[in-house]
Amino acid sequence: MMSWKKTACVLCANHCGLQVQVENNRIVKVRGDKESPLSEGYVCRKGLNVAYHQQNKDRVLYPLKKAGNGFERISWDQAISEISGKLTGILDQHGPRALASLTGGGEFAFLSASFPIRLVRQLGSMWNYSAANQEFSGRYWAHGLTLGNQSIQLADDFENCDMLMLIGKNPMMSHHFPQARRKLTKMSKDPDRLLVVVDPRVSETAKLADIHLAIRPGTDALLIKSMIAIILSEGIHHKEYIDKYTNGFNEIQSWFSGFDAKAALKFCELDVDQVVKVCRDLTTRRSCIVDDLGILMNRHSALVSYLLVVLRAICGRIGMPGGSYLPKAGYRDPRDPRAWRTLLTDIPAINGAFPPNVLQEEILHDHPERIRAVLSYAANPLRSYADTTVYEDAFKKLDLLVVADIAMSETAALAHYVLPCKTAFESWEGNPGMGISNVYARMRSPVVAAEGEQKENAEIFTLLADAMGLIPRIPESLFEAAKSNDLKAYGQKLWEFMAASPESGKAMQFIIAKTLGSAMGSVHLASIFPLFMQLSKDRQEEGAKAGFPVGPDQGLSMYQAIMDHPEGVLVGIRDPKKNLEGIPTKSKKIELYNPEADDWIKKINPVDEAELLRLDENFPLIMMAGRHMDYNANSMMRNPEWNEGKRACTLAIHPLDAENLGIVDKQMVKVVTEAGEEIIEAEVTTDTRKGQVLFPHGFGMVYDGVTYGANVNRLTKNTNRDFVGTPMHRYVPCRVEVL
Repeated sequence: MMSWKKTACVLCANHCGLQVQVENNRIVKVRGDKESPLSEGYVCRKGLNVAYHQQNKDRVLYPLKKAGNGFERISWDQAISEISGKLTGILDQHGPRALASLTGGGEFAFLSASFPIRLVRQLGSMWNYSAANQEFSGRYWAHGLTLGNQSIQLADDFENCDMLMLIGKNPMMSHHFPQARRKLTKMSKDPDRLLVVVDPRVSETAKLADIHLAIRPGTDALLIKSMIAIILSEGIHHKEYIDKYTNGFNEIQSWFSGFDAKAALKFCELDVDQVVKVCRDLTTRRSCIVDDLGILMNRHSALVSYLLVVLRAICGRIGMPGGSYLPKAGYRDPRDPRAWRTLLTDIPAINGAFPPNVLQEEILHDHPERIRAVLSYAANPLRSYADTTVYEDAFKKLDLLVVADIAMSETAALAHYVLPCKTAFESWEGNPGMGISNVYARMRSPVVAAEGEQKENAEIFTLLADAMGLIPRIPESLFEAAKSNDLKAYGQKLWEFMAASPESGKAMQFIIAKTLGSAMGSVHLASIFPLFMQLSKDRQEEGAKAGFPVGPDQGLSMYQAIMDHPEGVLVGIRDPKKNLEGIPTKSKKIELYNPEADDWIKKINPVDEAELLRLDENFPLIMMAGRHMDYNANSMMRNPEWNEGKRACTLAIHPLDAENLGIVDKQMVKVVTEAGEEIIEAEVTTDTRKGQVLFPHGFGMVYDGVTYGANVNRLTKNTNRDFVGTPMHRYVPCRVEVL
């Protein structure tokens, strides 16, 4: 009988625990792992179909070099030598600003994602175009100003809230928190808990809600400003919390004083009394507010993220049970003048990275320091990012495009070199910290073997770093310690080397990879070890509460426990009562007032918004680009067989709009925007709203030579974005034509 092997899903950041059966090096069965402490056996349809991600005809098995209209197989030595040589030539001629890394969210590889970024930074470039900045730049900006650090992502205490308000989030389809369907369904049946959903359409989550605020598309800033104004005007804000934990409350009152909330809500097409009830519940219940892409990739994205911090704060819900917790973070000034800005588009570094939505323009312009070389890791911009057409033009202009990925993606097809990566099921991977109060860690081993010459992602970039002279001379004693199987001894030798050669600290990741990674046969496996070598005082105390006594071997004990429990293990317990003790602002309080937001917030009113939302007669409908469904997983599921027999790629259109346009269900239609046009099957359904159409993402991929579905990013214009470069995918004017 075949045994079940423990692993985890790689198709979203939840990393639900899985058990898989393997036959002839193929995953043949998948089920949820009931022993996983976070997912407890929960798994969605995508996770049950990971075999189609792992096993597909587009897998890259060997290093490839562009040759004419195709590729030729080359050795690893040739690939690393030629790439490092070309990079050296480009940097010598044009300087470090000519080089950029492009890091994606593919396989959600936490342990290896930093390697290409570190490589590029050691070569003198700060250009990292990150998939996270495709979505979260506005939130990073807002949290940097209000909470003191752009890297802060509030952790929502869903388990302990009695009121949950979801804004622009559809977890019944996106699964964007652990066990989403299971927990939301349970909550919807609990008479003591309240579920509120803010969404223009009757989404799958909205169907479960006690209150559905069916907001007019694009008016979220008006709604949140109205809610704050109502709470302040009724005097139901949390005065004690505001006095103790916030700064600038008196200054922000002018933003909301005299604001006509009733007129604003009418323009939002919402019932005033219903919104007032929600406001009162937010201030009197143990409430939790959670937003997502419906906010983050919409109009006024950054400002709405800012206003949501204000709303949570005046309700006293940041750092409180059932609310939103602050993760540990040091102070980082978001206005640091030393941060790089893009040359043509003038976008600042946000959370240390740049939005891929402007990379095309940074390549195509004629500045002498324009980007000429891109190292792309686990990303497929030609299907994942805005404006496919412009991206194609940009990548064809590059002097060097290197793609490290598991499959021959549309982006890889344009590359000069394609470097084959092992999948997360063929290599070690893991996450050193998951959870809010209870912190879990997990490390999973390979469950199948690579069938070509693929390497771990981190090993590939270590080889490049070594070839370019970025790794200093390493003493033989450190290699010997790595081979000794004595991690404590290795750690001691490593710190001795670092103390004697402080400049080597910049290359520590690569040093560990070259020594311990080589000895272990896995750079990924080695890369988690240093995280437990020197624990902070807080992590030591948290670990002790989880059963790991403070002492010289505490970190090693945690590391060994992680190795012994591939399903995940508790490594820390935090005291939520201490969450607000170290707010990482200079004042150590939540900064409600920042001059950067002053004029912008004052200009949010129904009169100005009515003018800005006036549609062009050529584009009378609003397209939501990127519909979450059971049938898509970004661009990570290339093999369309997993959706065989399903209506996977359709344009959802309301029956009244369909009737006006003469469209019937299953008819092929053309969707046209300022960026381009695509042909897709119409799905006439009340799942959308009149005036709005839904176009799914993750399709239009060329699999085994055949294009499957329609590419939504052929329709998204890269210039339809906010001031930090986030594309407004949830508000794309369009028209639909009958073929």
